[in-house]
Amino acid sequence: MSLIRSILHTLFMSLTVIPFTLTILLLRVCGASSMARYTVARRWLKLSADSAGWFCGIKVRMQGMENLPVQGQPGSEKGVVLLCKHQSTFETFLMPAIMPVPLAYVFKKELLKIPFFGWSIGSLDMIHIDRKDGSRAFHKVVEQGKRLLGQGIWVIMFPEGTRIPRGETGDYKTGATRLAIMTGAQVVPIAVTSAKCWPRKAFVKKPGTVDVSVGKPIDSKGRKHDELMAEVEFWIESEMRRLDPDAYVGKPPLPARAERAPAASAADASAD
Repeated sequence: MSLIRSILHTLFMSLTVIPFTLTILLLRVCGASSMARYTVARRWLKLSADSAGWFCGIKVRMQGMENLPVQGQPGSEKGVVLLCKHQSTFETFLMPAIMPVPLAYVFKKELLKIPFFGWSIGSLDMIHIDRKDGSRAFHKVVEQGKRLLGQGIWVIMFPEGTRIPRGETGDYKTGATRLAIMTGAQVVPIAVTSAKCWPRKAFVKKPGTVDVSVGKPIDSKGRKHDELMAEVEFWIESEMRRLDPDAYVGKPPLPARAERAPAASAADASAD
């Protein structure tokens, strides 16, 4: 039954992405604003996330949304860098659907080659990078990140750089905290247990509840990028163990924060 439901969900997404993409491309040709194009894209992303519930029985339980900065709060004028646990494709669809302000992903340019989906994100005001460019890729992230954060758009990054199997921890790269420090933006850690229902690189989805937990904003002022990322990693991985304890049975305890040493590569901190 899960296979049939997963097939139906995939067909639904494959069919609905076509008219949404064509609308986005038409808006771009007609000179519509990037915000208008984002609004259309967000509707499809929300539709895709909601349809995972309709077809596959995937529910979402959110907590900590009150931690998100709102306009007028200290630090909100500098924008926010969201740092999210990455276990599956589901959170890629979900985050724009649940966040109160527009988001800009940092993603690898290979995604632009995906028919319709890639064409859509290529028509949005987001940051695509070539990981092979090394430091030049990071300079692009900083340059465009400053502009987007200045416009009130939140930048979202997956610090592990790629989807990580349930119960595992990837290398937390410091590109996101470097960006936050250089722009003065706050960072907000997010834990997501999506692999319980939508495993990494799996076609078949399973019914269940995906927990999303949003941490309190962390000020980047006066911080070191590796030390700041270590704090983010410690919060996310501690929260993952609280939200999904079954996935960590038999795993070694989480090292103390001071013992964690995030990788220094900046360009790899992008969506896959």
